[in-house]
Amino acid sequence: MAEGNGDKTLRRIAEAFKDLANVVTDSQSAEVKVSPFSHACSLVSPLFGCLGVAFKFAEMDYVAKVNDLVEASKCVQNLQSLIELDVQANTVRKGGSHTRNLLRVKRGLDMVRVLFEQILVTEGNSLRNPASKAYEQVFAPHHGWAIRKAVSVGMYVLPTKEQLLKKLNEDEASAKGHMQSYVTASALLIRYIDKLFVSRDLGIDW
Repeated sequence: MAEGNGDKTLRRIAEAFKDLANVVTDSQSAEVKVSPFSHACSLVSPLFGCLGVAFKFAEMDYVAKVNDLVEASKCVQNLQSLIELDVQANTVRKGGSHTRNLLRVKRGLDMVRVLFEQILVTEGNSLRNPASKAYEQVFAPHHGWAIRKAVSVGMYVLPTKEQLLKKLNEDEASAKGHMQSYVTASALLIRYIDKLFVSRDLGIDW
């Protein structure tokens, strides 16, 4: 993302996920629509790019999976239906399935959630510890040695917190509020998606 062209990315992310969280908490039989979900997820994409080479693999994978969900939203109404269609076709774990892509996108959202959590409680200007903890907690268990090694090297050239906020066109005070809002809202949404998988005995660790 070009410097100075952040267009308050964090604010838009926080608002979009707060709207989705409201849907989840308003009803026991909540239905999250694929269209607003995929749109909210697309707002997160620039964050991976702002983190540099360490998360380049994540950016490419995440963007591709989100684009698939955007396309799916043209013919599938909600996340439950999206999963059910793959269950019926016996393609849940097939490469490129919407359900598989949903799981990968959820993992990307979770990584950003942990990253923001760590930024909020970490003193100083370095992002290395917050980013390392987020990667180790969310992505590392699913990656082979080569990717983990590449990410480890990339952690040394992460932008500083100040540089990240400048890219996102935010000051620290406003950024903290938006990050906390995303952490709270995304946790509810991630839990909701996990339940969609677990309730169908699909598992979430693949």
